[in-house]
Amino acid sequence: MPGHTEDGDALAVTGGVGFIGTNLIQKLLSEGHNVYSLDNYEVGLKENEQVGCFYHNNDIVNINSLDKDFDLIFHLAALSRIQPSFNNPEETFRVNTIGTQKVCEFARLTGAKIIYSGSSSRWHNPYQSPYAASKHMGEEVCKMYKKTYGMDIEIVRFYNVYGQGEIVDGDWAAVIGKWRRQVRNGESITIVGDGEQRRDFTYIDDIVDGLWKIGMKDVKHKDAWELGTGQNYSINEVYQMFKDKFGVGCRYIPNQPGNYRKTLRENDNALDILGWKPKDNLLYYINQLDKDEDKLRDHSL
Repeated sequence: MPGHTEDGDALAVTGGVGFIGTNLIQKLLSEGHNVYSLDNYEVGLKENEQVGCFYHNNDIVNINSLDKDFDLIFHLAALSRIQPSFNNPEETFRVNTIGTQKVCEFARLTGAKIIYSGSSSRWHNPYQSPYAASKHMGEEVCKMYKKTYGMDIEIVRFYNVYGQGEIVDGDWAAVIGKWRRQVRNGESITIVGDGEQRRDFTYIDDIVDGLWKIGMKDVKHKDAWELGTGQNYSINEVYQMFKDKFGVGCRYIPNQPGNYRKTLRENDNALDILGWKPKDNLLYYINQLDKDEDKLRDHSL
């Protein structure tokens, strides 16, 4: 198992072979930290492991199996797509809600700080899908532990993350990743509903930078850090970007349950404390894509 010296601080990343987790671990290793990953490899891939990180293959509810004290835990492990949650609500709540409680209890007993990855679905009706409800309840668990036990827990909400290493195949692929695969395969792009739903697409490097700063700085938010660009696009507008780049066609498919009309980070002055300013990279990113995808990894990072 790859790893380096255990001297100094110890940081844990749950979901460490997932898309965001692997990008974050790369950053943490580059800064010289001792990093441990907990992941059950059901969504993430073993090929995403990086030299310098200690990888532990186990379920999130078994976080005690790490048997180590950590200074900081980035809790990213989750079943993070809306549509699959309708097919398996029990597993969604087990991982996203009970798993979060297990992480909080582990941190309570060991004195670790937690950075919890919430979801922008918090701003919509949390009862529209098992996923949204499970993440909402995960936030409430974190807030209870923070208030009751005086723990150091910061909640971070993500908005439609995309970028290098995102999943492009299967139920766990988000729209940008799915469209990359369709372009590669010479297929028409599929647009759900009327395409007028709007999304705040946030680049993975900006997400990692925000997580890093929240984890390393002595900062507190009264509610949750909102990591989004503050700019959103309709799905039809994003399709036009792909069409301009690749000349690809599209087809519309019926709307899906739990599909929100809008995600958008509202102004949050607390972000100034971090010195965090995301870039609107979406058009640039699409224009850099290679149709053959040879230069881009096709599975979850």
